[in-house]
Amino acid sequence: MTASTSSPTHRLVLAASLALIAFSLRTPISSVGPILIEATRATHLSPAAASALTALPSLCFGLFGPLAPMLSRRTGSERALLVLLALLTVGTLLRIVPTWQALFLGQLIACFSIGLMNVLLPGVVKRDFPDHVALMTGLYSAAMCAGAASAAAATAPTADALGRMLGNSNGTAWAWALALWALPAALALAMWRGQLPPVGTRAGASMRVVRGLWKAPLAWQVTLFMGTQSSLAYIVFGWLPTVLRMRGMGAVDAGLMLSLSVIAQAAASLLLPFLLARLPDQRWVNALSLILVGVSLMGCFFAPLSMMWGWAVLLGIAQGASFTLALTAIGLRSTDSHVAAQLSSMAQGIGYLLASSGPFIAGALLHASGSLHDLAVLCVGICAVSAWFGYAAGRGRHVHVHAKAVPVQT
Repeated sequence: MTASTSSPTHRLVLAASLALIAFSLRTPISSVGPILIEATRATHLSPAAASALTALPSLCFGLFGPLAPMLSRRTGSERALLVLLALLTVGTLLRIVPTWQALFLGQLIACFSIGLMNVLLPGVVKRDFPDHVALMTGLYSAAMCAGAASAAAATAPTADALGRMLGNSNGTAWAWALALWALPAALALAMWRGQLPPVGTRAGASMRVVRGLWKAPLAWQVTLFMGTQSSLAYIVFGWLPTVLRMRGMGAVDAGLMLSLSVIAQAAASLLLPFLLARLPDQRWVNALSLILVGVSLMGCFFAPLSMMWGWAVLLGIAQGASFTLALTAIGLRSTDSHVAAQLSSMAQGIGYLLASSGPFIAGALLHASGSLHDLAVLCVGICAVSAWFGYAAGRGRHVHVHAKAVPVQT
């Protein structure tokens, strides 16, 4: 059953379930940055390993995201999401063990599940809310931002509070604080169970294979827009708190700045669909969002710390816009839910694989020079490239592909 043919109550519950899933998709990622220094010290991570930890989310998204359409064809999107939510809960909880092995394994499991859900959600939205793609994309983008903001703001204070409870000599408080973010995923898992189709339903019976997507220039433009703007997002998630602490800000305040930025992302994600409804295409708004990201990052790197809240808000507005625009482009450039699912797999698979290099290179530059100048050059360059691809991906047209029905395994 799709939301377009079900009752208003079912549509509302489905929308709320998708929002709760989206909330859970960024908490394992943004919770790491505020306590990265403590985790590195406690687990004796090398600078290269710390950089790899921040690059792991986007690397997993790129490597594992393309598996999502195959899983959906075998089980149906609803059951696939249920299994992946269970994995997300387990992976996030595993980080309670205060060792580098558990930290990496838990993060790997969590990011594996997130990578597949990233790909599945745009197809579900296109299928169940075909007349409200931009609005629903804005809703779950805002929910992602809300989850990221909550984790960024609360993880360091929670670790401090747990440290006092456990004793200051106990170096495990950061691990407990990371593991607590399994709770939203567990709640989403419980809520999503109600969305499963009846037993015996042929999952994915109408699935089609899309041909020609990899030869479509517009599909590549959407993909590279997704990848480059995501690279900037994961540089911010992984390294902005560390950058601010290098500049003299405390751990809690640095986490709060990241949280403030992500809250602004949520606001931009909610408001942007109303602007998009009035535009014939998204070329200029795509490009301008990346220009604004570059300007605000320079403010975060070099402006006085007393002005940081303003730059954090501006950065959040810009990145919330660019992320929502990149996700919306998947639906708007697709002719139907099948094309959207395949384009989502391509854009997020290749895009996030490309994005994984961003936080790794950022960490290497910071540890090599201890200066923000090289990092600033990297970010400005990525912004310029992303603005170009965003402009190209914003044209009001569809990707030219062919689709045919395939047998479904049950």
